[in-house]
Amino acid sequence: MGLFGKWSRRDLLKSSGAVAGVAAAPAAALASTQPKDMVVHTGTVEKNLFTEIGVRPILNARGTYTIISGSRSLPQVKQAMFEASHYYVQMDEMMEGVGKELARLNGCESAMATNGCESAIVLATIACVAGSNIEKCQALPYIKAKDQVIIPKHSRNPYDVGVRVVGAELVEVETPDEMRAKISGRTAMIYIMSDPNEAKSALPIQTVINIANEKKIPVFVDAAAEEPMSPNVYMKMGASFVGYSGGKCLRAPQSSGMLLGKADLIKAAWFQASPHHNYARALKCSKEETMGLLAAVRQWYKRDHDGEQRMWRAWMSHVATRLKPINGLTFSYLEPEGLSNRATRLRIDWDAAEVGITGNELEKRLNDGSPRIMTEPSSGHRPDMMASHITLMPYMMNAGDEKVLADALLKIFSNPGHYENPPAPTGALASVGGTWAVTIQYTCGLGEQHFTLKQDGNTLTGDHKGEIYNATLKGSVHGDQVKLQSAMPVGGNAIRWTFEGTVRGTSMSGTANMGEYGPATFTAVRA
Repeated sequence: MGLFGKWSRRDLLKSSGAVAGVAAAPAAALASTQPKDMVVHTGTVEKNLFTEIGVRPILNARGTYTIISGSRSLPQVKQAMFEASHYYVQMDEMMEGVGKELARLNGCESAMATNGCESAIVLATIACVAGSNIEKCQALPYIKAKDQVIIPKHSRNPYDVGVRVVGAELVEVETPDEMRAKISGRTAMIYIMSDPNEAKSALPIQTVINIANEKKIPVFVDAAAEEPMSPNVYMKMGASFVGYSGGKCLRAPQSSGMLLGKADLIKAAWFQASPHHNYARALKCSKEETMGLLAAVRQWYKRDHDGEQRMWRAWMSHVATRLKPINGLTFSYLEPEGLSNRATRLRIDWDAAEVGITGNELEKRLNDGSPRIMTEPSSGHRPDMMASHITLMPYMMNAGDEKVLADALLKIFSNPGHYENPPAPTGALASVGGTWAVTIQYTCGLGEQHFTLKQDGNTLTGDHKGEIYNATLKGSVHGDQVKLQSAMPVGGNAIRWTFEGTVRGTSMSGTANMGEYGPATFTAVRA
């Protein structure tokens, strides 16, 4: 079916009829003004609702990344969302009914739909901090008796911000004894992320749960990208909550998720969420998203998962077979670990000096091509890293995409074109050692920082002092061109800086790139 699968008109157009309570004559009059074919897929790769606003859709050989819109919802999910849009419901009644069904399907005590796993983290934290005590709920985030959440250091990650937005302090621990020692009357919850590295650590999930149960502290297990199992494996181990994303392997709406847990805690979490006027009112999960999530979970326990694994492996094998005539390429299959992102990936390695194109150059060609193709981040760049590789993930591809992907790669590798090494700066080597007062011009607002640099020929090292966080600088200078990099350790989500600029005596200026946080510019004056 290529990049865009066709939907069955018959499946998608089964309408649910007029809403009860609407007078027959007005309903008939309204129906006469509505098009009969309300939902039908008419887009193509070249022309669709996204290209109309200047956005190029993607053939996804990368995976369920939110930045590239997660997963593609199942046909059954689209149908359920379409059906749900025809009705008004009392939201508490709907959530209670959906929660019972999610609990039954997942083999756990209780459950609720959320708008993503991050939302599940927020709701679980509030439930443990305030329960359903309305005074404590309304006082958040300022007044809390329980204001700490303990987290194993290996579990720090960008998503533990869901704990921090409640105003709770994250307390890091590394050993069982340290965890026991830091549990106090201020401890609301223990958060742990399920991960292959967690299982090998001093604080695996079962150990954390055992300690928490000793102290009667709730445990939240973040299993966002994992495949659910019934009965739920973490609830069987004694967890209080487990959070899942809907927009990954379940292929539910991207902004959906589910929170599984103990009945009293789930009730408290739902008490905090929209439509109730409590701290998490903003975390709305619509009737369409909720019923779409339920459809996805129902379908999950019907899908042929072994068949899907064979299919994904066959797609990667097809790509490798097509590319084998290209001299210099080697292929390896990367098998999944744990329950997250469970699909066999294909890694392709080569020497760009022999093949003629680096990983970065190939990645750009795929992204710029038609159709636009995204893979996992590549490696290999000129002139000092010619060993290159690219990794392909079939998890969110459609049947037929493997042929499009293989053709695109074969075309590029067969005719890579000519690439020159980037020009090296010339001229006298600038002196940049010393202390610099740095001004960052963000898209909105200014930041004041300091560099303290040591120079050894072309090599630069030093300290990066920000307004709140500090880091170590590494970089180089060639002629009057300087490049510096650092990573400010912000919990599980370091701020990674790349400064590139021009030195002019006692001043320098240029760009500051912060990855997903966008570009900025900087100016600096030597003290």
